[in-house]
Amino acid sequence: MAAATTSAGTAAAADRSLRVTQVRSAIGSKPKHRGTLRALGLRGVGQHNDLPDRPEIRGMIARVPHLVSVEAISNEENSSS
Repeated sequence: MAAATTSAGTAAAADRSLRVTQVRSAIGSKPKHRGTLRALGLRGVGQHNDLPDRPEIRGMIARVPHLVSVEAISNEENSSS
């Protein structure tokens, strides 16, 4: 029964996305922070990327909160852009 709850929770999380925008330059930041920005698909200030709302993505965002801004979006918004 717990597996059904977990799969339902995963399905609900798959419906959500995060729009991650780079708001500060990576110049002068640690190499690991620059690598995290690249892994998030960000190459420069002002760029944004729509990513699934998953724990591994949230963990990457938690490493560079001073360089990015995050907003939650629905998949309907994501597919229209």
